[in-house]
Amino acid sequence: MNQSIAQMLKSPGVHLSCEIFPPKEFGRIEEVKEVAGEIAALRPAYISVTYGAGGTTPHFTRELSKSVQTQGIPALSHLTCINDTRSRISGVLEDLREEGITNVLALRGDIPPGTGFPGEDHFHYASELTQAIRERGGFCIGGACYPEGHPQAPSRDADLDGLRRKVDAGAEFLTTQMFFDNAILYQFLYRALQKGIDVPVTAGIMPVVNAKQIKRITALSGASLPPRFAAIVDRFGGNPDCMREAGIAYATEQIIDLIANGVHNIHLYTMNKPQIARAIFGNLGSILGSLA
Repeated sequence: MNQSIAQMLKSPGVHLSCEIFPPKEFGRIEEVKEVAGEIAALRPAYISVTYGAGGTTPHFTRELSKSVQTQGIPALSHLTCINDTRSRISGVLEDLREEGITNVLALRGDIPPGTGFPGEDHFHYASELTQAIRERGGFCIGGACYPEGHPQAPSRDADLDGLRRKVDAGAEFLTTQMFFDNAILYQFLYRALQKGIDVPVTAGIMPVVNAKQIKRITALSGASLPPRFAAIVDRFGGNPDCMREAGIAYATEQIIDLIANGVHNIHLYTMNKPQIARAIFGNLGSILGSLA
């Protein structure tokens, strides 16, 4: 299963992908493999596997990515670099290649609080990691982007300049941070094109089905909440069943609007909840095959 995700995203049709994350303890890896299998049964375009536990367990990510590909679904293996030496990153890439995992999402990762940037034996930016992977050869490389600007960027324009450097370094496609207002994405795509960023962009959608997620999500991602979505949380947040249904409906509506406006690559942050992915795939029905 060595299909290039970048080439897939350029092909006709709607490409709806999903994301899973590895467990903190290896003893639960089989449980997450079952989750991956349930999501794979929906036949998403691909399944991305995050670099769990702050990047300290790359073998968990590799094991899950390998399991995904045995289901006949391409795996996108995340790789963060800020906490690992260059030599360790090289070893992780070699392990992925040996397992036939050739799609990688190159990320900087979060700097541990109070530590500052690490030494010269580390990559400091995702663009540096991306360039090193490209020079190594044999991988399709994706990158992250932020429709509302990276939280640490001095401005959205400066953030786009950094994104252009990432693409120039070898990023062949981009996945956005979650957003809850499609107008923000459309503005971002227009501004990115003005900067000469013309690689495929996959829109990241987070179905919020638990009101307690909101504060944590917005704090980590910097995503803003439009009044319409805030009203949904205020009205239904105290009732778990209602909030679940409303969150799925809101995410479904976002996706339908994106497809109607020509955005055909969409990534679901499904938080290891196959029932959420199943509900959204079911809601979309024939829409997913309408442009094939």
